[in-house]
Amino acid sequence: MVSTQTPVCDFSSPAINFELKGVDGKIHTLESCKGENGLLVMFICNHCPYVKAIIDRIIRDTGELKAIGLNTVAIMSNNPDEYQEDSFENMQKIAKDMDFPFPYLIDETQAIAKAYGAVCTPDFFGYNQNLELQYRGRLDASRKQSAATDVKRDLFDAMSQIAKTGQGPKEQIPSMGCSIKWLD
Repeated sequence: MVSTQTPVCDFSSPAINFELKGVDGKIHTLESCKGENGLLVMFICNHCPYVKAIIDRIIRDTGELKAIGLNTVAIMSNNPDEYQEDSFENMQKIAKDMDFPFPYLIDETQAIAKAYGAVCTPDFFGYNQNLELQYRGRLDASRKQSAATDVKRDLFDAMSQIAKTGQGPKEQIPSMGCSIKWLD
């Protein structure tokens, strides 16, 4: 497992369209996932200790963001041959067991992860209502273990600001996680 940090936010870059199968068996697109006030695109997976440490907070924050018109979609781009825990069947199981409040999609060819420039899990891309990138930072101060419960909610605060103003914070702390497991 290689630990990787995300690059700095490239403000106003357009969201990349996608057509990916969800754990619900439906095909989801950028347009079908978008909320009235924006969209959070997350690259996550099942096996990563960084994701496991924050998945409860991701569920909490994305549920609260949905209430203000900001939808979320999670994309799993890892090579499941390298980590069976990231298989489509296990994606379905974890999404059901944890009651994900967002679509969980598989990027089998990894074309979408490459198009977005995703580098790790978790990797967060926060878009405004015009689908212009405004956030590329961390969820909070958690790493492989959850941070204290009273830490600043970086992602939630940034996405709330984006929903209200269309603009993300100028200062952002990169997300950190496991490198994406690329196909050979």
